[in-house]
Amino acid sequence: MLAEPTGSPDTILVCIRGNSGSGKSSIARELRRRHGRGCALVEQDYLRRILLRERDKPGGAAPALIAQTVRFALDHGYHVVLEGIMHSSRYRGMVTSLRDHHPGRSLFCYLDVSLAETLRRHLTRPQVGEFTGEQMSGWYAAHDLLGWPDELVLPETTTLDGAVEAIAAAAGLPQTGRDDDLLPNVSSP
Repeated sequence: MLAEPTGSPDTILVCIRGNSGSGKSSIARELRRRHGRGCALVEQDYLRRILLRERDKPGGAAPALIAQTVRFALDHGYHVVLEGIMHSSRYRGMVTSLRDHHPGRSLFCYLDVSLAETLRRHLTRPQVGEFTGEQMSGWYAAHDLLGWPDELVLPETTTLDGAVEAIAAAAGLPQTGRDDDLLPNVSSP
């Protein structure tokens, strides 16, 4: 069954991939915050670990739910920032389908961060008590690139601001949002 086109020529899809502790969530959240309203944030961990409470395993339901969520947001006119580990061995088909069926701009980024640096960063995260460095070492996949010529690869020396600016520029995602754009609109029902 062929997938239908998703989104429009005006929607933008940004996918940020990388190992646990590489900075994906921080970059994705800041990218969305700086854009303001009209940009959906789809987090692999939330959908897989919280909503489904599913382990990342071959044949799991998470990739389909993630794709459906991204497609829903794009189809309703939102730009989408998708972030997660999304190992290429399990998620290549899903991200390829999203890229191939989205007529708007799509940017796929990989945060190329060493194991030593991901372990160092993990010590500063709220999740530090949820899993150990040893567990993270078992999940780590070095240079898990998709191998696409237009894949944006950011080295571990890239700062948060530098990553957000590089991704926004490469994707053409305007960064005009204000903090109050994220507050509920009290005049709306």
